[in-house]
Amino acid sequence: MVDFIQAISALDEQVLNTYPISDPAEINRQIYAARLSAKTWAGYSVADRVKLLSTLKAIILADIDVITETIMTVTGKVKTEVLLGEIYPVLELLRYYEKNAARILAPCRLSTSPLAFPNASAQFERRPYGVVAIISPWNFPFQLTLSPLLTALFGGNAVIFKTSDLSIPVGELIMQLLGRCDLPAELVQHVIGKAETGEHLIDGRPDLIFFTGGVKAGRAIMARAAQHPVPVILELGGKDAMLVFDDANLRRACNAALYGAFSNSGQVCVAVERLYVQDGCYRQFVQMLQDATAKLTVGHGETGDLGALTSLDQYAIVEAHYRDALAKGAKASGPLQLNGRYLQPVVLWDVTQDMRIMREETFGALLPVMAFSTEEQALQLANDSDYGLNASVWSTDIDKAERVAKQLQVGNWAVNDVIKNIGHAGLPFGGVKNSGFGRYHGAEGLRNFTATVSGLTSRSKLDDEPNWFPYSDLRYLQMRGFIDFIFGNGSLWQRISRNWQALQAFREYGQSNARQHWENFLIFIFRRRDY
Repeated sequence: MVDFIQAISALDEQVLNTYPISDPAEINRQIYAARLSAKTWAGYSVADRVKLLSTLKAIILADIDVITETIMTVTGKVKTEVLLGEIYPVLELLRYYEKNAARILAPCRLSTSPLAFPNASAQFERRPYGVVAIISPWNFPFQLTLSPLLTALFGGNAVIFKTSDLSIPVGELIMQLLGRCDLPAELVQHVIGKAETGEHLIDGRPDLIFFTGGVKAGRAIMARAAQHPVPVILELGGKDAMLVFDDANLRRACNAALYGAFSNSGQVCVAVERLYVQDGCYRQFVQMLQDATAKLTVGHGETGDLGALTSLDQYAIVEAHYRDALAKGAKASGPLQLNGRYLQPVVLWDVTQDMRIMREETFGALLPVMAFSTEEQALQLANDSDYGLNASVWSTDIDKAERVAKQLQVGNWAVNDVIKNIGHAGLPFGGVKNSGFGRYHGAEGLRNFTATVSGLTSRSKLDDEPNWFPYSDLRYLQMRGFIDFIFGNGSLWQRISRNWQALQAFREYGQSNARQHWENFLIFIFRRRDY
């Protein structure tokens, strides 16, 4: 058994550091410590949590260049990609919850029926789960660890997280940053390892699991969590469609397609992986894509649009999809070229829906393009997928674009933009189908990291209630009349008239528990001839 993991630079493949793998006994100790810390943290008011966590913004901004350098070295991203895709979303999420967490998590009081629940009040509140386990991926190790981690903390939970074994230095960086926020001891902890370590973490029975990664791993995590059982939120892969109608701003759509497909060398769960273009502008658009792709730069020089591949293992999938497409008749803007870890982006056109590149997640710098004729065909093609994460629709006719977008089988959509909708901290994010379930970001995302607890308080001084024992045929008739009065057809006057005798049995359960109040109420109703 391997006891250590070496962290390798994605830029030059030099060893960055060596880390000991967390063993099961240590993970169990961490979970125990996290439970103790979670009790302390749950006792903080939301305002106090916000105050402490908000200090992270200044900490990140003070060290932004060092953070950028670390993430770039580990992932192979170019610096601008690190800023836009890793750091900015975290700062935006912090700002959103700083402003809104107290409102989102505030207890909620509900009205109660004076007849069904006399002298009673109802409410629900949100409580922390306790210990949240976060298992994050290698493609955006800073953002996709910190965003759910911070959300869990705002919700009052402790967190134990495991980064990908390709991203351990980023996990170490996160621990260093959070260590300067004056949080309770062991509120946030880091475990190190591969898939087996994730299994040990799940077997330690945290109270909630948040996983970002591939479908195969997501299924394995869900199956293992079900043995305990532990609830899970799964943010899995995508095969996102981009629909370009012939009335779109083609120049803008072309630039967006390149960014959507090739940012982070295509290693983005919401990357544009299927591009459908209306036949009226198809040939023109394909030529525009080829011309624009040829101008992209790859590398870490003074200029550079695409960085290195974080995982060379991913290249085998990219190559298989490329070769399958060409074998089945697709055309390519150029050969597939991998220079070290740097992959040249390629546009493929005249693809068909049965090709692997249109069915399976590629996660690489390939952009397949296919023509469609009608709005109905575009929808059929876009929805013909096992995935449903994100999509975009392009048209100057906004009504049409939104009409189409709202029929897409996805968890998220954008009109005349790509990927950026995921960066909106107030929009819940997550997928459908094989893209997972559950949401984070926004009010819904924060609430998903808490458990809802409902309560009912009765202030009645009576010795019994109408639904308590004893039961009888007479009580059945009385309750049937009461139900018809509440839910039946007709005006209020008609419902009272036909159920008057049954309602008399409930006169002592009036809102004030005073018989006179109930009788006065009924007399008042009978005098109102306008019902």
